[in-house]
Amino acid sequence: MAGLSIWHVIIFLIVVVLLFGTSKLKNLGKDMGGAVKDFKKTMQDDEPEQLSSATPRTVKAESNVTQSSKTE
Repeated sequence: MAGLSIWHVIIFLIVVVLLFGTSKLKNLGKDMGGAVKDFKKTMQDDEPEQLSSATPRTVKAESNVTQSSKTE
């Protein structure tokens, strides 16, 4: 009896719809979907930057780059 039955969930959903109305719930759904979409897009855009910065930068590698640019 401590768990939620299907009737508890249905009554809860009815109360939520009565309190907030369908238009507010629809707008909330749109806003949440847009936020998730933007978050996924941002995460995909950031991945190439993280991969390029994952290469180790050592003093020896830096000095080789500066020496090769001086000789040119």
